[in-house]
Amino acid sequence: MALILTLNAGSSSIKFGLYGAASEPDLLVEGQVENLGPAARLMLGDDPAVEIGAADHTAALTAILRAVDAIAEGQRIVGIGHRIIHGGTEFDAPARLTPDVLQRLAALAPLAPLHQPHNLSMVDTALAAFPDALQIGCFDTAFHRGHPWVNDTFALPRRFYDEGVRRYGFHGLSYDYIAGVLARDWPALHAGRVVVAHLGNGASMCAMRGGKSIGSTMGLSALDGLPMGTRCGQLDPGAVLYLMDRGLSADQIKTMLYEESGLKGLSGISHDMRTLLGSDAPEAAEAIDYYVFRIRRELGAMSAVLGGLDGLVFCGGIGENAAEIRARATVGMDYLGLRIAREANDANAISIGDGATPILVIPTDEERIMARAVAVELV
Repeated sequence: MALILTLNAGSSSIKFGLYGAASEPDLLVEGQVENLGPAARLMLGDDPAVEIGAADHTAALTAILRAVDAIAEGQRIVGIGHRIIHGGTEFDAPARLTPDVLQRLAALAPLAPLHQPHNLSMVDTALAAFPDALQIGCFDTAFHRGHPWVNDTFALPRRFYDEGVRRYGFHGLSYDYIAGVLARDWPALHAGRVVVAHLGNGASMCAMRGGKSIGSTMGLSALDGLPMGTRCGQLDPGAVLYLMDRGLSADQIKTMLYEESGLKGLSGISHDMRTLLGSDAPEAAEAIDYYVFRIRRELGAMSAVLGGLDGLVFCGGIGENAAEIRARATVGMDYLGLRIAREANDANAISIGDGATPILVIPTDEERIMARAVAVELV
């Protein structure tokens, strides 16, 4: 059997999947290396987690390839799908990762410094390990490329928009998958106005009409919008100017905004929502308060972008598993017809709404979107 491998490198983890190569790829096994840093661990299917110790993205990928090789048992990997966070204005669909394409993608690294270099390093390692396999890039920004101009621009001198300084939006693979599930299982809702909240270590919200992205909480970079595990979310640019006036360098500010802010910075405890929810520290409670407040604020904004709301979908690690966050994120949103059904929410049921506007929990599957993109190119 020919196989397809998918690689999804985030800031603190690498997810992967191994699929049988078919028009609709069959998942054979999925897993991830989480907690990149001093105490990383490999999780493979339903097997117990394996501690692999100190590991950066390169070491983690080496562990993944060893595990995949053992599962493949000599079967050939013919295609590899890579999540690439930033495709700029040029890449609005999956693309073959040729040397020329990789060079153009590397030039976008300043727009996504926490992800793009890791994404591209995955490609380099995969090219070395599987030189004959088809390498396909799937872009987190591509799903949002059809935004109306007013949702795509900043109020800066227009020449900067022409140079590519604009709102790109991210988590597009996740939103693409959710749109597909809605089209299959809730076609009437898919045709309407839906806000999807992708809540994880990275977090954003997308306003969809007819399954297409109309607006996103994220902008030029993956810093904007909701607070995240270590990223700040929406920030007055005057705050950055103030920090510069205080003598902080561009690199120091970048490190702070990408790696020391968000839930980690607000709480001073952890970036992990599970840790914060289990903590009695007032700082943890305040970090969560800010997190759910910003979800409610952005939910209102996204409903305004759409001119109303026909449905709300939660996905991502927090969105799919943290019932308390879902409940608190919809408090006071009755004016949009949103009301949580407590028992269904606590059970992580698919349908958790008890009001006029449906609320759904749909596990996202970015890896399947990548596997499908590879399968199309293999035909």
